[in-house]
Amino acid sequence: MRHQPAVTATVLTTIIFWTIGHANAVPRSKPNQIQYEYVAPKNPAHQPIHDQMKQGRALEHLQELLGPLRLPYPLTIKVTGCDGAPNAFYNDEVVTVCYEMLADILKSAPAHDLPGGLSRADTILGPVLAIFLHETGHAVFNMLQIPVLGREEDAADQFAAYVMLKLGKDEARRLILGTAYHHSLQMPGQQVTLPIQLLSNEHSTPAQRAFNILCIGYGADEKLFADVVEKNYLPKGRAEVCAGEYDDLNFAMTKLIGPHIDKRLARKFHEVWARTVSARRANLARQ
Repeated sequence: MRHQPAVTATVLTTIIFWTIGHANAVPRSKPNQIQYEYVAPKNPAHQPIHDQMKQGRALEHLQELLGPLRLPYPLTIKVTGCDGAPNAFYNDEVVTVCYEMLADILKSAPAHDLPGGLSRADTILGPVLAIFLHETGHAVFNMLQIPVLGREEDAADQFAAYVMLKLGKDEARRLILGTAYHHSLQMPGQQVTLPIQLLSNEHSTPAQRAFNILCIGYGADEKLFADVVEKNYLPKGRAEVCAGEYDDLNFAMTKLIGPHIDKRLARKFHEVWARTVSARRANLARQ
């Protein structure tokens, strides 16, 4: 009986280290784990979206863009009809983006290019890519067992913005501004009145999401996004802390997700986008 405490302590220590090891263990990552699926739409009104995406090889290009990710098992990216619900979600190793959500983005795009160099195509390409990357962020957190401090929806937005900023300066600016524009369409006026359901949602409000992505862009490159502060799209008070916010994001991405990225393939991110984006923009301009 005199030796029991020592034995018990040894057993407990062994169990603790065994448990921690299992909790932190991640299945060995493999290349080429991104798959895709174009599901035929149920609603005939969505057929043009399906056809244009398939003809433009949108998911194939996204597969190539996400190719540097080293995942332990396959991730499928799918577009499908959702019975009228404009939604996107990740579940069971599948990222699903609904035709209804893509239709809403097309409907909300301006009829013409906007002042300041933001094209109609940018207001479509930005939020569409952001949605796919946002849901991929959820998948990465889950499949690689990445710890998330704060709300995962905000972290997924940050993941999407960070990837966009790796696509080259001109493309990064277009995509960040296009995404912010889409969120800004739902901004309230100067005097804010919002339903409680919106404030209690797991997502930040559209206004917060617009300011957050502008802040990440400005924090990453103050010269590239200088005008968003000069024109007060991003309030100066928030802009003052954006460099620190981006540094925190960059540290987290580098430390936690960086080890699961093929650095050689990652350097081709902007090459993949540049090779296909001109055709996509030209196609959207004709619509």
